[in-house]
Amino acid sequence: MSESTVHKLRGREQTVGYWSVLDSALAAEKLAGVGYDFIVLDGQHGATDFRGWLAGLGPVRAAGTAGFVRVPAARAEYIGQALDAGASGIIVPMVDSAAEATEIVRASMYPPQGNRSFGPMRTQLSDGRELSQRDGQILRIVMIETAQGLAGVEEICAVSGLDAVFVGPIDLSLAVGARFPGDPDAAAAFEAALLRIRAAAEAAGIASGIYVGSGEDAARRLEEGFTFVAVANDLSHMLEAAASHLATARADLPRQVLGGGTSY
Repeated sequence: MSESTVHKLRGREQTVGYWSVLDSALAAEKLAGVGYDFIVLDGQHGATDFRGWLAGLGPVRAAGTAGFVRVPAARAEYIGQALDAGASGIIVPMVDSAAEATEIVRASMYPPQGNRSFGPMRTQLSDGRELSQRDGQILRIVMIETAQGLAGVEEICAVSGLDAVFVGPIDLSLAVGARFPGDPDAAAAFEAALLRIRAAAEAAGIASGIYVGSGEDAARRLEEGFTFVAVANDLSHMLEAAASHLATARADLPRQVLGGGTSY
């Protein structure tokens, strides 16, 4: 399923993934069994680092699910570590230009196409595949979430070797004038930016994706034309579920009169 997700995204078939910010291999393993097309381990705003990627990607891959890593920044060492840990795809944040996207692609490919350093972690070279074949098994995704990135999105999407662009909705909304996440005054500018990003990706023949907060939002964005979505994250869902259960439990507790006062 891992390789099929790569092929589906390259073919711009719609896919649904999940976002993980917790540094938990067990959580990644359980999430991979739910049925999502891919799991993203967040190395930028999440709690994971190389050790977390190494631990989490193993059970994700074993479940037959594609495992992606959002690296902390557009640096070759982060990209190389994510791929050495076994990522089927990299998501690179805060990309501002086509030149930067070109360097990201090069950092993810072995020579002569790129400058990725060989590290025998999970590259599995024992099957005799050429390195160029392995280059083709990796998805290269850059995030459009800055004013500069939006201004140059058509040129970014046209970069050879790039497979997809991905929207960080909060940062993008701030880039187009929002004063805070969800600012209604920036809604029209935000939706216009999304339309421009989707159109640029479609024109270049690559996939477009976005992070969403719920299944309802995921269905809406897919219907609008996005190729793939990543739904919410394990930390937010854990907190929502815990708060919901607590509220229900407290609502059902009988009131007791203690020492003349009323309390739960």
